[in-house]
This record gives sequence, C-alpha cells and structure tokens, in this order.
Amino acid sequence: MQNFPTASQLHASDTPALEQLAQFLHRHPDVLLLTGAGISTASGIPAYRDTEGVRHGNAPVQGPDFRRQEAVRRRYWARSMVGWPALARAVPNPGHLAIAQLGQRQRIGGLVTQNVDGLHQQAGSAAVTELHGSIHGVVCLDCQARHTRRLIQDQLEHDNPQMLGTTATPAPDGDALLEPSQLAAFHVPACPRCGGTLQPDVVFFGDGVPAACAAEAENKMRGASALLVVGSSVMVYSSFRLCRMAAETGKPVAAINLGKTRADHLLAFKTEAPAQDILPALTAMLD
Repeated sequence: MQNFPTASQLHASDTPALEQLAQFLHRHPDVLLLTGAGISTASGIPAYRDTEGVRHGNAPVQGPDFRRQEAVRRRYWARSMVGWPALARAVPNPGHLAIAQLGQRQRIGGLVTQNVDGLHQQAGSAAVTELHGSIHGVVCLDCQARHTRRLIQDQLEHDNPQMLGTTATPAPDGDALLEPSQLAAFHVPACPRCGGTLQPDVVFFGDGVPAACAAEAENKMRGASALLVVGSSVMVYSSFRLCRMAAETGKPVAAINLGKTRADHLLAFKTEAPAQDILPALTAMLD
C-alpha cells in the first residue's frame, strides 16, 4: 500500500496537491463539501467500499426487506446491538475537525454528508445535511414516535442478556458480523410508546432519500460555486446526482479520495490522500 505523508509533512513540503486544493478554495470560498465514509475510517468506522469502489463484506440490509420480514429485523437489531456501542464511542478525527474549522473560518460554504455517524456535528460543524439520516435515532413505523438509539440500546440489552459481552467483527454503520446461531433467541425491540415496529432513522439501501432532505442538498448545491467531494466514491445516486448537478451547471467538481469515484469523468482534479492528513494541512496553509 502506498504511504502518504503526515499532515505536518504535507504542510512543510508545500506539495502541489495541497497548493491545488488551496487555490481551489481561494477561488470558491462558498464551495459545497460532500463527505462519505472515507472521512470516518480514521475514527475506526469501516467503509462499505474498497479503493476500486467495489462493495466488500456482507450485503447490507435492504429497506423493503427490513419492513417486510421479521427475520431481517431480528438479524439487523442483533448485529446492531453488538456493533452500535463501538460507533457510539467513536470520536471525530483530524479530518472532521479541519472541516469544522474551515466552516467556522468561512473558508467553505455548506456541508452535506452521506455518513450517519454524527461525527461532523461532534467536531463542531453546523447545518450539516445528513443525506442518509442518523444512526443515533430510531423511528416507529406505526406511530412515528422518535427515540434515541441509546434508549433502544438499553431496551435491547435488558431483553437480550445472553448477548451481553458478545464480541464480533465490526462492519459499517454500527453493524457487526454474528453467527446465525446467535439470532435464534434474540428479542426484537418494540416501540416504547405503542409497541410498534422500530427502524433506525437512516436511509437503507433500496430506499430513497426523503424529499425534504434531497431538496436541502440540492439548494446547497445551487448556492455554491463549486463542489468538493471528500472521502467518497459517490457510487450511490443520492451523492452522484450532486456531482452531476454541479457539472451540468458549469461548476467545477474536485475530490479528495483514495481510489476511483463514479464521478471521475466529471472532476477538475482529484487528490489521492487520506482526508485526516491533507485536510488539517490545507487548513493550516489557508491560515
């Protein structure tokens, strides 16, 4: 694997990539940032895809299957009970913190993320559009009540003491890999208000981004003069459409990403470096 310089080395050597990014932000102080899983991997949260943009690991839960099949809900909640605590303990890395600083110093415009981990908000970024929702919320499909994921975790642990202390390989977005035999006696959580069916407040694969959220992201793109993709292959349409929208209106699109993206043919340039290294160096250079 290629070794990349640290943030201090990037700043000290005044690399061409860093200069190019700095000039891009100087020309477009209202640039819209679109972030993906690559911004959070340094916080210990696995990504869905490799550098070729190919999804790895088990197939993710499909929204229609989750709502139709109790077996799918059982599998999801069992794995989430084991995997969510590690995600809940995750903290922002230097990439998140640099983006928050850029926003506070008015070096960038809006921020749209595909991530559901809430780390941008923890880092201090304001007005974050979460295209795919938040893993830290849960909604009842029957009475529409909203609950914190912490509350549902407490319920899960109370109803499934046999799962306490279970360890498993972490997967993206608070998932974990469990043996099928561990699911047989698992109790699926019910809505504390009405006893109805609970779903995490996220956009599952196979589901569409809520209309209001999609409109918010599009309005941010209309108000920006450029788009910078950070840590995303933009393979899913909800993010790729923003790249296409920018390109179709003559706005330059750039990317910081390790590996290929679906929008490579639309990019003015791409910097292949870890976001947690190059973003702090970029922030220091702009100062």
